[in-house]
Amino acid sequence: MEWLGPEEWAAVGLSLKVAFWAMIVALLPGVLVAYALARWQFSGKQVVNVLVHLPLVLPPVATGYLLLVTFGTQGPIGGMLQQLGIVIAFRWTGAALAAAVMAFPLLVRSIRLSIEAIDPKLEQAAATLGASRVRVFLTVTLPLMLPGILAGMVLAFAKAMGEFGATITFVSNIPGQTRTLPSAIYAFLQVPGGENAAMRLVVVSIVVAAGALILSEVIARRIAKRVGQA
Repeated sequence: MEWLGPEEWAAVGLSLKVAFWAMIVALLPGVLVAYALARWQFSGKQVVNVLVHLPLVLPPVATGYLLLVTFGTQGPIGGMLQQLGIVIAFRWTGAALAAAVMAFPLLVRSIRLSIEAIDPKLEQAAATLGASRVRVFLTVTLPLMLPGILAGMVLAFAKAMGEFGATITFVSNIPGQTRTLPSAIYAFLQVPGGENAAMRLVVVSIVVAAGALILSEVIARRIAKRVGQA
């Protein structure tokens, strides 16, 4: 007898899929925004900073509603996408988008702190030796900020795995399509006798989150050690 039933396995698999793609979608914009906030001075910087961190303080349901209004079939972006045959609302891709939006502030903050900890004199020394800005970034800045990027990716993945409010508002709770781990736990708790299934999924959530944190710690230490030896 399997410990998890088919519906529970489906929720676990979908959560891993959603969390992975949410992390990937947020990664490149997160690095660019974090670098801009850490190193550049530009008009409207504080506005960008507020917008980036807004999902942390807004109720998740409000964020989900804004996503629905924007990316729903009647929304300005969702309507255009629908004409191209792309529908995000009430799909797993919408769950990934909602999770990416909610995880984005944690990713940016982690990477930004890593960049701000880098001594600008190291970058200036490389530039003095004739390296271009791109070369300075790739050979000096990027290796030194790798631990922060990794930490941000893990935080984003963990946040995406646990995201509930924005996801259920934007894509609902459809079994096999948008029912992630948190949604499945909530659904099981609404029916008599579903407590055991909910507890099993809670245990799975804890194991996955703890495993991701341990793995990130090991990798971060190895990266820091290699950078220190370079």
